[in-house]
Amino acid sequence: MPIYRIAIGTPRDASHPDAIRAALAEFFSMLIFVFAGEGSGMAFSKIPKLSYCFILILDKCLSLISLNLVHNSPYLSLILFIFTRQVKMVISKTEFVDFFVCFLDKLTDNGSTTPAGLVAASLAHAFALFVAVSVGANISGGHVNPAVTFGAFIGGNITLLRGILYWIAQLLGSVVACLLLKFATGGLETSAFSLSSGVSPWNAVVFEIVMTFGLVYTVYATAVDPKKGNVGTIAPIAIGFIVGANILAGGAFDGASMNPAVSFGPAVVSWTWTHQWVYWLGPLIGAAIAAIVYDNIFIGNNAHEPLPNNDF
Repeated sequence: MPIYRIAIGTPRDASHPDAIRAALAEFFSMLIFVFAGEGSGMAFSKIPKLSYCFILILDKCLSLISLNLVHNSPYLSLILFIFTRQVKMVISKTEFVDFFVCFLDKLTDNGSTTPAGLVAASLAHAFALFVAVSVGANISGGHVNPAVTFGAFIGGNITLLRGILYWIAQLLGSVVACLLLKFATGGLETSAFSLSSGVSPWNAVVFEIVMTFGLVYTVYATAVDPKKGNVGTIAPIAIGFIVGANILAGGAFDGASMNPAVSFGPAVVSWTWTHQWVYWLGPLIGAAIAAIVYDNIFIGNNAHEPLPNNDF
């Protein structure tokens, strides 16, 4: 059974310069991810005020596109010019601007509990995680998640001591990102994860187990499996996609954390610890199950090639 490869490690695993660099990479990757993901939710309260700017930017962009096409395609330019004039006429109507602002206000009311809020959160987290994993992949393996680190530990791909170092860096990165958001937004609250009405803590635990299972299973299939081949090149985007999809599935129920660090940072800054255990227990169980299943069934004893320490 491949789980026997679990290793405690030596103090060198947590003190070697490569390990320190890897931890720093995890810190910055987590900071990037949480700042964008948590910030996208906080930005909802500002969208109505920014809608006027959006309309003006749209107007300018249409004008520039029309001018740039004059020499290349006169007919297309003429059509776009007429369309641009019509848009400008509509924009100039105060009624439309007021309607647009009210529309956005209704659309973004209550943040991520609305369909638009879920889509925005899904896209922001998917894009940010894609980048965060990509920038850390060559240094630390791009875990950006204590649950992923735990799954790697269960599969024997990282020692316990180095995993703890990663955890510390990831949790600090999340807290610092939330502190920066609180300061940059003039004191807006970094909302902690919470359960929706009608969702019990154990309902949420099941959600987190299943969603994190999908995430860590994807990590194993695209990044850890020694037979991954060219699939490894799409690992960051695949990981981002599964997180985005899971947010659409579970975001309205428990926030769809899948990442203990992501829920830890806002909880520290807002000092809200209600049901915080849900966002640790569920992801860690889901990660362990995914690691055991993939490692035993698809990698096995003969095919296993542990990643070198400079990767994980």
